[in-house]
Amino acid sequence: MNGTAASGDTTQVWWLGQAGFAIRRDQQVLLVDPYLSDSLATKYAGTVFPHQRLHAAPIAGEDLNSVVAVLHTHAHTDHMDPWTISGLLQSNRPQFVTPLARASIAIERNIPAELLNGIDAGQRVRLGSFSVTAIPAAHEELTRDADGAHHFLGYVIDTGTARIYHSGDCVPYPGQIDILAALDIDVALLPINGRDRHRLANGVPGNFKLSEAVELCSTAGIPAFICHHFGLFDFNTVAPDAVIDELRKGGGGPAWTVPAVGAAFDIVPTNRKAGER
Repeated sequence: MNGTAASGDTTQVWWLGQAGFAIRRDQQVLLVDPYLSDSLATKYAGTVFPHQRLHAAPIAGEDLNSVVAVLHTHAHTDHMDPWTISGLLQSNRPQFVTPLARASIAIERNIPAELLNGIDAGQRVRLGSFSVTAIPAAHEELTRDADGAHHFLGYVIDTGTARIYHSGDCVPYPGQIDILAALDIDVALLPINGRDRHRLANGVPGNFKLSEAVELCSTAGIPAFICHHFGLFDFNTVAPDAVIDELRKGGGGPAWTVPAVGAAFDIVPTNRKAGER
């Protein structure tokens, strides 16, 4: 993975901060969980966790173009942000994918009903150059609505030459390894900000610990992962230098990247040859 221009069988990925990523293939862009505004600082001003940004958004939603699809893993505002959605719609008409269980919230967050695709775990949708499969996510636990639909999802994004797994906000859960091992994933995008009782008690459920992210990739046969969900809010982060030190001490195992905001990466398939997807 590197920051050179995409060509041939390469898929290019940018980290947008927090859990947000942009994925480009065939001049089409797919976004996952973009939070490109400061809406949470307004929403939570004066609270225990005021959600002040530690870094600026690398781009504004209204400055993005060629966006054919936007995936939201769940309805927390740093993953489904109404201000970012409104900005994107100024110059794009993408299809939006959200958990079916949160479709009503998605409409409240400015997603036009005619562009909304509500799906559940196990379902697949085609979006331009991308095929997207939803799988369960546990944001500290698996949560379903009265009809059994999941509140939290992860997505496996097949670009035709690479498969990218975005876990959403997630911790390990029973059956997760088996689901992932069957999907021939080339790279995982995993949150590593961990979890604790203080955050949970104040409405902030957590994610993988770094060791759990490494174990997930090792056990599921995922050869590489990119860390995310750090560096944006002071109450919900880890120090990237400490993460790098810990990963270096770990020796073997999956390849890893601790990115800078706005960093670009070329994803070249490693599990299969191009055309075998």
